[in-house]
Formats: sequence, C-alpha cells, structure tokens
Amino acid sequence: MALSPADAKLREQQLRTLRRKWLKDQELSPREPVLPEKKLNPVERFWANFLQKGSLWRRATFKTYNVGVSAVTSILIPLWIIHYVVKYHLEPTPNVVVTRRPLLFPGDIIEETEEMVPPIQQPSGDHHH
Repeated sequence: MALSPADAKLREQQLRTLRRKWLKDQELSPREPVLPEKKLNPVERFWANFLQKGSLWRRATFKTYNVGVSAVTSILIPLWIIHYVVKYHLEPTPNVVVTRRPLLFPGDIIEETEEMVPPIQQPSGDHHH
C-alpha cells in the first residue's frame, strides 16, 4: 500500500520529531551518571589522599623532584662533561690520568721523607725451597 505524498510528509515529520526527542533524551544532566560510592582499600585511600591537589605531600614530592632534576641537569651532567674532557682530551698523554711513581730500590732516598730505603734482608741459609 503506497502512501500519499501528504501522508509521507507527515510520517517524515513525525520521525524527525521522534529522533530529536530521542537525541535530547540521550544527553546527560550534570548530575548524571549517579554511581554508588566506591569502597577504597587502604592503599587506594592512601594514594587518593596523597594525590589530592594542593596536599602537602604532593607539593613536597613535586619540589623534591624539581630540585633533583635541576641538580642533575645543572650540576652533575656538566661536571661529568668537564671530567670527561679533562681526563681524555687535556692530558699530555691521552687516556692516562694516574702517573706512575719512579721505582725505588734498596739504598735509594725517598724524596718526600728524605729517608733511605733499607736494604733487603736475605733469608737465612737453612731454609730450602
């Protein structure tokens, strides 16, 4: 059964009205959705209190983090770069920072204390290896 043009137009208008009403009903009010209050376990309660905006612990943690980051970026990294350059690029002999002291033999004089190195004592002859 075919609809007359007037009936088809009325049906389309009714469908549009129903769609608009349905879409309007899908919008949530600021009070929705109403959910039951969630029970938190002790760990979740701690983190919920810890992470509240403006809490003392959150501010202290943020401040400590900022101090740590600034210390690493402004002190430790530049010191490491300076140490690397001095150690590997400014030494007269590359890759050597620790210089060897001269060997000391019995009878030599130690420069710092001006003492003489005592002679080596020979083991007694009755021990055989």
